Amino acid sequence: MKLVRRWKALAAAAIFAALAMDPAPAQDYPTRPIRLIVGFAPGGNTDVFARLLSAAVRERLGQTVVIENKPAANGAVAAETIAKAEPDGYSLFMSTVGAVAINPGLRKDLPYDPVRDFAPVARLGIQSPILVLSPSLGINSTAELVARAKAKPNTITIGITGVGAISHLGLELFETASGAKFTKIPYRGSGPALSDLLGAHVNGVIIDPAVLMEHVRAGKLKVMGMTAAKRSPLLPEIPTFVEQGYADVVAENWTGLLAPARTPQPIVAKLNAAFTGAMTDPQVLPKMETNGIAAGPTTPAEFGALIKSEIARWDRVIREKGISAE
Repeated sequence: MKLVRRWKALAAAAIFAALAMDPAPAQDYPTRPIRLIVGFAPGGNTDVFARLLSAAVRERLGQTVVIENKPAANGAVAAETIAKAEPDGYSLFMSTVGAVAINPGLRKDLPYDPVRDFAPVARLGIQSPILVLSPSLGINSTAELVARAKAKPNTITIGITGVGAISHLGLELFETASGAKFTKIPYRGSGPALSDLLGAHVNGVIIDPAVLMEHVRAGKLKVMGMTAAKRSPLLPEIPTFVEQGYADVVAENWTGLLAPARTPQPIVAKLNAAFTGAMTDPQVLPKMETNGIAAGPTTPAEFGALIKSEIARWDRVIREKGISAE
């Protein structure tokens, strides 16, 4: 009997010691550089955003943030890497809406589960695609665009940044809401799409604002609208499709931070504070604005709820439209 009590006492002591030791890694974290994986090529919007934040995050955490680019499959390769990484806070994923909320409806063979395999840290920034046209079309308003596209379906060509990209889904929503029909031309990124528009190979494009606004302000492109829920504080002159009477045309390209599932909550909380705090840094904020990135920080719980709601929404749109991966 004494032996049983002794074993129970030892077991209780071991459990107590484990519980007491568990917070230590989180308390000391981080003690070495952090790897931040970006699912797109260097120089793209997501990569630029990650690099803008990395220096300010270093000041807050006391460790270097090393950017690693793994471009492919709308962020799926980068997402898989983090889904299989150790949940210790030293491997993180800078994701867009595509990798975790669009890919599940678009690609049935995903090697990761966007809800089960990640610990949401925070949504960080928001950009919403803008639909612009060549002035040579002679169309000066959304009403004129819809009228022509309904009278002559599929005669207006619009460049999108890939099949299933947020720009593509935003244009699909606009077609449904307005009754207009366009011929969609997929490109591998905003740069090639914009080049073809400026070269008169397509009539319009729907892409993120950072690469567009220089040409809009120079009068080289005509703005029809932005696929945001409300006007961007960075681009207050750009109207939304919502305010033009198309209430369902909301397709926001957010960027967020994810860690592997089972990452300790104290580490997640520390990362949330560091990354969301970095966006208010006076060295970072003006550069975010220059690149058309609006701050949209959330708590981990809010970001997790957003991911789930976005998965359901985009899965419905993809099924209704019969969209399949390239």
